Amino acid sequence: MPKIIRLLLLMGLLIAAVIAIEVQAAAPSTYVLHVKGTINPVLVDYIERGIDQAEETNATACIIQLDTPGGLDTSMRDIVQEIVSARVPVVVYVSPSGARAASAGVFITMAAHVAVMAPNTAIGAAHPVAIGAEGEAAMSEAMEEKVVNDAAAYIRSIAGAHGRNMEWAEKAVRESVSATEQEALELNVIDMVAPDLNALISQLDGRQVTMLDGSVVTLHTQGATINHVKMNTIEDFLYTIADPNIAYILLSLAMLGIMAEIFNPGLIFPGVVGAICLLLALFSLGMLPVNYAGILLIVLALGLFIGEVLTTTFGLFTAGGIAALVIGSLILFKGGPLFQIDPWLIATVAILAAGFFAFALQRVIRAHRRQAYTGREELIGKTATVKVALEPEGTVFFKGERWTALSEKGQVEPGEEVIITKVDGLQLYVTKKENKEANK
Repeated sequence: MPKIIRLLLLMGLLIAAVIAIEVQAAAPSTYVLHVKGTINPVLVDYIERGIDQAEETNATACIIQLDTPGGLDTSMRDIVQEIVSARVPVVVYVSPSGARAASAGVFITMAAHVAVMAPNTAIGAAHPVAIGAEGEAAMSEAMEEKVVNDAAAYIRSIAGAHGRNMEWAEKAVRESVSATEQEALELNVIDMVAPDLNALISQLDGRQVTMLDGSVVTLHTQGATINHVKMNTIEDFLYTIADPNIAYILLSLAMLGIMAEIFNPGLIFPGVVGAICLLLALFSLGMLPVNYAGILLIVLALGLFIGEVLTTTFGLFTAGGIAALVIGSLILFKGGPLFQIDPWLIATVAILAAGFFAFALQRVIRAHRRQAYTGREELIGKTATVKVALEPEGTVFFKGERWTALSEKGQVEPGEEVIITKVDGLQLYVTKKENKEANK
C-alpha cells in the first residue's frame, strides 16, 4: 500500500510539473530590446537575435526601445528587413523622454508594425548624407540625387505598407524635416504616444496589426511577462569599440605600441599591446564608413616617424608625420558629422605623438654624439702593446688578442704602447704613445 501511495504522489508531481510548463508556455510574453547609439552591423546582429528569441517562444510582441542619431545605410536596411519579415509583431518605441529617432532611426520606426514615441522625443532629419556610407563630401551632385531618390522611394514604400504619412516621410528624406511626438501623432507618422513601457504595454493590448503575409494579429499584452533582452558581453564590447573615437584611440595606441617595439626590440609588452589594439582597430574600422585616403595618410605618418628615428633628419620627418597624422585623422571617416572624430581627441593624439618623438629624437641625437661602446668603433683611441716591432707593420696586443698593426709614424719597438687611430678590416692603424715623463 505505501508503494502505491508513493507512486501516485510521484505521478501527481509529474502531472503538476507538465501543467505548470504548459501554463507558462501559454502565458503571453513580450520581449524588449534596448537600442541606444549609432546603427551599425553589431546592432543588426543584436536585433536579429532578439527577434529570433521572440519568434521561438511565440511571444505576443517584440518591443525595440530606440534612441539613435542614425547610422549606416546598409545596417539600417538589414534591420528594416528583420522587422518587416518578423513572424511576431514588432513595436518600435522611441524612448525615454529626450530620445530621438533621427536619420536611419526614421526608417526603422516607419518599418515597425506599431510605431510609438514617448513624450519630449523627436523623429526626422533622414537626409542620405547622414545615412549613406559615401559621406557628404564624397558624393557628386548626380550621385546625391540618385541616393536621395532611392531613399525617398524606400521610405515611401515602408510608410505606405503600414498606412502612415508617405508625404511627410519623403520630406524627412528630401528636406530633413523633423517632428515632435505630438506632431508625429497628428501627422499620422506614428500610431500612439506612451509615457513609459508599462503604459505602452497597456495601450497595445487588443490592438490589431497586419503581418507581411496579410494575416491580422491581435496583441494580448495585458499581464504578459516582460523579457528584457540585453546585449551579451561580446556584443556590448564590439558595439562599444565600433565608435569613431574609440576606433581612433585604438589605432593611435597600435601605432605607438608598434613603434615603441621597433625602437626598443625585445620589450615585447608594447608590441603585444600594439598588435591587439591594431586588430581591434581593424574590426572597428570595418564597422564604420572609412575614407581610405585618411588611412593612407596615417600610415604615411607612421613611416615618417620611423624614418625620423632611423635617419635623424632633426625634426623634418616628425613635422611631416604630425601634419599627415592630423590631416588623416580629420578625413578618416565619411558619412558626415555622425562619424566625425572629436577634434580635441585629434589634438591630444598629435601632441602626444610630437612629445614622444621629441623625446626619441633627443635620445637619438645624444647617441650619435656619444662615442660608441660596442663594435670596432670602440677600439679607436684605446691603448695597445706592441708584441712584434712595427717597421712599420707588426703585431700588437689588445684585450687578450693579437692584431696586425701598421705604424703611421716611425718604428715602434716591442713592449712600447701605441694608440689605435683607425680600424680597416682586421688591421689596426696606430701611433706611438708619447711618454709625458720624457717630455718634461
